[in-house]
Amino acid sequence: MVGGPLTSGRRARQFPGQSARLREAAMLISDVLRTKGHKVVRIHPADSVELAVRKLAEHRIGALVVEDRWMKPVGIFSERDFINAMARDGAAVLGFEVQHLMSTPMLSCRSSDRVDAMLARMTIARVRHLPVIEDNDLKGIVSIGDLVKHRLDAKELEASVLLDLSRIRA
Repeated sequence: MVGGPLTSGRRARQFPGQSARLREAAMLISDVLRTKGHKVVRIHPADSVELAVRKLAEHRIGALVVEDRWMKPVGIFSERDFINAMARDGAAVLGFEVQHLMSTPMLSCRSSDRVDAMLARMTIARVRHLPVIEDNDLKGIVSIGDLVKHRLDAKELEASVLLDLSRIRA
């Protein structure tokens, strides 16, 4: 069956400018960073886990980007890394170096990536944070919570506009 079970086999009718409007409507990581900001809290691989945990608490965040001495991202240290290590090794992990607990290899994204695609990628990979990297330069970091909030805000705006339109036409 041509076109699959839910289509009639005919191509959807294209209107002038329709694909451009669809591209404009796509939510991008750059949109999230524009509202969230570009601040990234960093740590070095040789720093202690205790320092990393203090930074997480101080900034009320869930992950730190681990950078080498050349400021190149080499991993992520997250609450999940800490909790798993605590369960395995106890309080002794506070004295460990971050490099022994950080997650590598590090998944990342670009500003031009679509929010929905990165949500899917994060879900499949079971990660909660993605550094945003452009031309080998760290531009920001997004969490799964940031992406979900951005989508919800967009849906709320869309619902509000539709409600306003329905009131105008009533």
